Amino acid sequence: MFPDGSKAHSTPVRFFLLASLLLAALSGMAFLPGLPGDFLFDDIPNIVNNRSIHLTELTPSAIVEVLATPQISGNLRVLPTLTFALDYWRAGGSADPATFKTTNIVIHVFTTFALAWFFRSLPPLAGVSSRRVAPIAVALSVAWAVHPLQVSAVLYAVQRLQTMGTLFLVLALCTYLQARAAQIRGQSGRTSLMVTVLLWALAMGCKEDSALLPVYALAMELTVLRFAAADASVARLWRSGYLIVVLAAAVAYVVWLYNVWQPAAYPGRDFNSLERLLTQPRVLCMYLWQIVVPLPQHMPFHYDWVQPSRRLLHPWTTLPAFALILALVATAWRLRVRQPLFALGVFLFFSAHFIASNAIGLELAYEHRNHFALIGAVLAIGSALAHLASRLPIRTAVQTGLCAALLLALGATTAVRAHSWRNALSLAQASAFAAPDSPRAWIDLCDTYFMVGGGVTERNPNLNLAISACASGADAAPDSLNNLALLVALKSLRGDVTPQDWQRLQQRLRVVPMTADNTRAPLILVHYATLGVPVDSAQMRSALATLDRRTTLGPRTLIFIGDALLNALDDPEHAVPYYLKAIAVLPPDSPFAWQLAAALRDRDHPELAGNVEQAAAARHQAAPGSHPESRP
Repeated sequence: MFPDGSKAHSTPVRFFLLASLLLAALSGMAFLPGLPGDFLFDDIPNIVNNRSIHLTELTPSAIVEVLATPQISGNLRVLPTLTFALDYWRAGGSADPATFKTTNIVIHVFTTFALAWFFRSLPPLAGVSSRRVAPIAVALSVAWAVHPLQVSAVLYAVQRLQTMGTLFLVLALCTYLQARAAQIRGQSGRTSLMVTVLLWALAMGCKEDSALLPVYALAMELTVLRFAAADASVARLWRSGYLIVVLAAAVAYVVWLYNVWQPAAYPGRDFNSLERLLTQPRVLCMYLWQIVVPLPQHMPFHYDWVQPSRRLLHPWTTLPAFALILALVATAWRLRVRQPLFALGVFLFFSAHFIASNAIGLELAYEHRNHFALIGAVLAIGSALAHLASRLPIRTAVQTGLCAALLLALGATTAVRAHSWRNALSLAQASAFAAPDSPRAWIDLCDTYFMVGGGVTERNPNLNLAISACASGADAAPDSLNNLALLVALKSLRGDVTPQDWQRLQQRLRVVPMTADNTRAPLILVHYATLGVPVDSAQMRSALATLDRRTTLGPRTLIFIGDALLNALDDPEHAVPYYLKAIAVLPPDSPFAWQLAAALRDRDHPELAGNVEQAAAARHQAAPGSHPESRP
């Protein structure tokens, strides 16, 4: 029995259950070549170095402590955080990449299974009565599951925040459809609506963009459900309720936009709010290209090479991207009655990007943002292909064979791409190949070569390969600093750094935009100096002075620089000014200044220690409600 009350056309529920579960499990196997993999980027602070999720005993008090501890990724994301802790415990008290990634694959399998039921429920409510609804639903869910764009969401451990959110959103949409189908039949649907709200709360406990569930529900009402109900008063209630919510949301959005609007560049970015909004149509078109032509070389993982749109014709592709998106949305609106599934797919895809593609200081592009949006794309493309197939004189057996071949090709491509995630080096090599203009791809390759070879040692067998990768990155991205800074550090280790290398770095440091990535470049020199690499101290101090002049450094960064100058280079006179700047912004009751002064006295620098103590006293006296200072 379908949610609209119609009899099951040909596929018994039990058979559909088994078939969809089996194919969902087979879909998960496409990601197995990516095991064991390595932890990457945001995995490090959120998992590897996050002691709060290092669960060693499965007790109620330990679990409560995990849930109560503030997290770097956000305090609302408690459910993925809990699963991270359980994976750490399951791995025997260690951060094992294979364990975490295997859980991600299992979550993906369950989402695929739930999605098959969602796709099965839609056609009858849209007035589509076909004996092939069930196999088509399974095919669409498998197409979503084995699309190569999913690799970075599934095998990037920390993106469980996104994938778990998608799981609960899909379940919430299923129960919402069940509730509305009950109302169409003349029943209340109250229980299913309550379950929908509960599932929505669980989704919100994974990722904040799950707040878009009402938008997805509205998309279904505009296309498939049409605000229908057996009771006319219930139908009017849905129409008036959504109208009120839309008007309230529009007002709230205008207020929010006014408060977050950045006429100047966002901190650590090289674009402002208007430029980000101008850029997103190009990014969305890039996503659509990756979906329609899903080749691994179209999915480089790193997207820092995407340049912001400064004006509608700079670059020239900005305006055509706007036109294409408007055309797609307008077409979907016009076809929302005749082709409701196609229209719903278009609406779901673009609405899923509403938060990440808005005036907010996020990175311009990331693949995992398509994890839910791909549901809409698959539905729209599948609906269009089904409509085309109905008009072509192609036998059903041939259509089935073509569909199976397409799914196998997608799965094979995903397996190939997943294979490049099997370790950090293979991923870095694939990323640099796919994005030769990406500074991050090159420095990732350079750093990975170096670390795989053993790190700081003159006999590192990969040192030449690492230097070559950094040199390629420095040439490919003239507005980037990290590759050039790491190049100087590694050539210093090899012993052949030249004055021209330093001059190139210093000149670029004086003129490039001080993005978050570029701000880290001089700290690369500091890091390697602390590891014993013979970095030119005068050149490094000059680079740090330029960094300090061109951007505002936080206290932790200032202390890091001061510690390096004091301990690695034994240069307290140049270290203390950075410490004093840190003291000026630290809390007045911080013991850091007094601890530093004591350390300086121990190293026979009483005058510098006195300067630090004076700065600490002045900071305390300037604080509101201060009292006479007493040293810790």
